[in-house]
Amino acid sequence: MSDLSRLIVGLKGRAALVVGAEHTAARVGSGGVASLATPVMVTLMEAAAVDAIAGVLPEDRQSVGVRLLVEHHAATPVGMRVEAEAELVAVDGRTLTFRVTARDAVEPVGDGTHVRAVIETARFDQRLQSKAAG
Repeated sequence: MSDLSRLIVGLKGRAALVVGAEHTAARVGSGGVASLATPVMVTLMEAAAVDAIAGVLPEDRQSVGVRLLVEHHAATPVGMRVEAEAELVAVDGRTLTFRVTARDAVEPVGDGTHVRAVIETARFDQRLQSKAAG
C-alpha cells in the first residue's frame, strides 16, 4: 500500500482562467446567458483540488471526484478572470474533502464542498478496460 501520510489538512490549490466565449452557459449548453457557466466553474474547482494534492500523491495513485455540492452566487462576464481555490479540510483514509471557492475580480462567485477518492491507477485502468470490453 502506498503511503498517503503526506495528505494533510490545510493543503491548498488554485486554478484560474479568463472567461472566454467558450466558457459561457450559452456555449456549453447549461443556459442561455453569456456569462461563466456553472459547469466551467465546477471544473475550475476540481482543478484546484487536484492542484492541492498534486505534489503529495504517490506515483501509483491519482484522485477522482466522487461528490460535489456547490452554489453559483454571481455571474462573471466574458473577459474577466476567475480563480478557484480548494483547501483540504478532511482526510478519512482514501477520502479527501475540500472546501472550494471561486471569485472573480469583483466578488465571490461560488463555493461548496468537493470530495475526491484516492485510487490506485493501475487497478482503476484494469477495471475500466474490463468494463469497456463488455
